[in-house]
Amino acid sequence: MSAETMGLRESKKQETRQLISDHATRLFLAQGFEQTTIAEIAAAARVAKKTVTNYFPRKEDLALDHHEAFVESLARAVADRTEGESALAALRRYFLTAVEERSPVAGFAGYEFAHMISESPTLTARLRELHDQREEALAEALAEGAGGSRGEGERIAPRAAATLLAAAQRLLFERIQELTLAGRSTDRIAGTVAKEAAYVFDLLAPSLGDHPDARRG
Repeated sequence: MSAETMGLRESKKQETRQLISDHATRLFLAQGFEQTTIAEIAAAARVAKKTVTNYFPRKEDLALDHHEAFVESLARAVADRTEGESALAALRRYFLTAVEERSPVAGFAGYEFAHMISESPTLTARLRELHDQREEALAEALAEGAGGSRGEGERIAPRAAATLLAAAQRLLFERIQELTLAGRSTDRIAGTVAKEAAYVFDLLAPSLGDHPDARRG
């Protein structure tokens, strides 16, 4: 198979995946997540039910389509930080950039989407699970970046740092959702959360700013 043929096939797969996701989102917003079935999504996208589940093994993943990027986001920000930059500084920069870009991974998804999640026990539980997975990925990234040997009591340090850093990100994500559901405009939310984020990260600075497991280099 030629590279061109493989490229076209991959492009077709991405188009089909996006088509299914778009129709699923439309139905979820119109009917509610719990009330919408895989059969309805398949019919709307004009594909087989098996095609839907091949692309999205879990129904929740149809709604939370950015779940992979979400889980990897904090670990990637830490792994890609500059020489000598602390994990705290990298994650502060990551979050403020996400706010500037109004990124859905940071929580900017609009009122209808935020309301859909808040009204669905299944999606609320899945979102909590994704936050937990994001923290685990961050802990692994911090552990991989740690240099030198540690005593028995210090071995928990990467996990402790990840718990604090991920909790701050979770708090700010939930704050964006809270303000969205309160009917605030996107720009107003961004302005409010940027100030609150600065305060939150400043609170963490005394304990994590120079943490040996949180600094690259």
